Amino acid sequence: HRGLGITHVAGIEARGFIWGAGVAIALGVGFVPVRKKGKLPGETIGQNYALEYGVDTIEIHADVVDSGDRVLLIDDLIATGGTAVAAVSLLRRTGATVAHAGFVIDLEDLGGAEKLRATGVEVFTLMKFDGH
Repeated sequence: HRGLGITHVAGIEARGFIWGAGVAIALGVGFVPVRKKGKLPGETIGQNYALEYGVDTIEIHADVVDSGDRVLLIDDLIATGGTAVAAVSLLRRTGATVAHAGFVIDLEDLGGAEKLRATGVEVFTLMKFDGH
């Protein structure tokens, strides 16, 4: 992801914090934690998304990124894509550009990477496995 003008790496709770922080350090950019509702101190903005069994909300700090920033989304796993798509939507609401995402594992049969690509995000994964 070098050479893409990335200004921030966003990591999805909780394993995305581990992978994302390492990528942020390697790129020399800031890190943005994407957390479940109510976990971050200070002013936040949130995004609801559908789960198999209901609705959940993720949040970021309200002032962490804005227009002109280029954010790389990182997590350990993409399955159905609900959380990743919600994170992209949330980050884009700040005016930031989110055009790239990286995951360690893609559970390919569950279609999450394709859902994310449909939002205009280029998806990179290290490994692919059947999702069933």
